[in-house]
Amino acid sequence: MQWLAVFDLVQEEPMRVHAARSTWGTPSSYSGVMLYSIPSIAKYHNGFPPDQVKKGCSMHTAVTTDNAESAPNAGIALILQAALFAAERHQNQRRKDANASPYINHPLALASVLAVEGAVVDAEVLCAALLHDTIEDTDTTVEELRSLFGDKIAGIVGEVTDDKSLAKPVRKEEQVRHAPHISAKAQLVKLADKICNLRDLHSSPPAHWSIERKRAYFDWAVRVVAGLRGVHPGLEALFDQVCAKRP
Repeated sequence: MQWLAVFDLVQEEPMRVHAARSTWGTPSSYSGVMLYSIPSIAKYHNGFPPDQVKKGCSMHTAVTTDNAESAPNAGIALILQAALFAAERHQNQRRKDANASPYINHPLALASVLAVEGAVVDAEVLCAALLHDTIEDTDTTVEELRSLFGDKIAGIVGEVTDDKSLAKPVRKEEQVRHAPHISAKAQLVKLADKICNLRDLHSSPPAHWSIERKRAYFDWAVRVVAGLRGVHPGLEALFDQVCAKRP
C-alpha cells in the first residue's frame, strides 16, 4: 500500500483534502500528517483537481512521502531553468505543422496542459515535460540532464525517450508496450504529449500528411494512452475530447 501525504508548507499543519472519490481511500494519521491510502500505484501524487483541495490552500503544498518538494520558489526556479535549457537546445528546430512553428512551442504546450489544465504542480513532472524531447531530438545526454536537474528529472525524461536506433514502426510499438510500465510521473508527461500532438494534428497538420496517415496517428495514440489510463482522469478526458476530432 502506498500513501499520499498532504502538507501545508506555510502553516506547517496537515491540509485536509476532501476524499470525494473512492480512489482516495480512507484517511489515516501518522506523526501529525494526514495520509490517504491509494490502492495499487499512487496515481494522484502530482497534484489535485481544484475541487478536491481545501479552499485557500496553495496547490504547491501537495507533496508525496517519496518526493517531498522543497520551497515553491525553488521549484519555480528549476522549471524556468528547464524552459531556458529546452529553448536553447531546440532553438534551430521547427515543428512539422503547416506553419513550421518553433519547436519550443511543443514542450511549453506540454507544461501548460499539465499545470493549467491538469492542475499538476510537481516541479519534476513539469521540468521533465519541458525537457522531454531534448535527449531524443538534440545532442543532449542523460548524464547532462542528470548533472543539471538531478537523477529524478533525468530519469523521467529517459523513460519517455524513444530508442532511435530502432526502426520507427518498432519505436511506436515500444511506446504502446512500455506505457503501462513507466512511472506515474512519466505517464503524465506521455499523456500530455499525446494530447498536444493530437491537438496540433487537428488544428495545423503537416501539409503533406494524407487523411489516412492522420487517422493512423490518432489510432496509434489511442493505443498508447490505453496503457496510461488511471494516471489522471482529467487529462484523460481532454485526450478523449481531442480524439473525438479524429479526421
